[in-house]
Amino acid sequence: MKKKYIEAGKIVGTQGLKGEVRVDPWCDSAAFLCRFRTLYYSDGTKMKVVSARVHKNIAVIRFEGIEKVEQAELLRGKIVFIDRDDAHLPKGTNFIQDLLGLKVTDIDTGECYGEITDVLKTGANDVYQITRDGKEYLIPVIPDVVIEKDIDGGEIKIRPLKGIFEDED
Repeated sequence: MKKKYIEAGKIVGTQGLKGEVRVDPWCDSAAFLCRFRTLYYSDGTKMKVVSARVHKNIAVIRFEGIEKVEQAELLRGKIVFIDRDDAHLPKGTNFIQDLLGLKVTDIDTGECYGEITDVLKTGANDVYQITRDGKEYLIPVIPDVVIEKDIDGGEIKIRPLKGIFEDED
């Protein structure tokens, strides 16, 4: 089942004297995080965003009711969440959280290769880390390899490149 709230970043410090915080984004970019007008804490507490901007690779955010550096300092270390319903992802993209734990099978043979345990950002394309029997494998997320994604069904079907799963032929 998909979670309503998704981890989006961590407050790592303050910015200036007027209550702004620096948020290390755990999403595609600081710019993506800055699009949200409301963020949440793990207990569901809403935090209305008064202003948000990108500074280098960090989101600088000021929340309603936080007007002094001393107030902002108390937020350091907190994880911020976004509401899934507020995020509008391009077609064919998914939250990493929704991919973790999905079963990975061969589209041609039905063989199960394990499950996705991490998604690595490499620049050119993402890479899925698949774990089976304690062993990790990396597969590139490219159209020739990842053939079908059934997030709701809990499965991704692939056609692996030769050698990824130690082919014996």
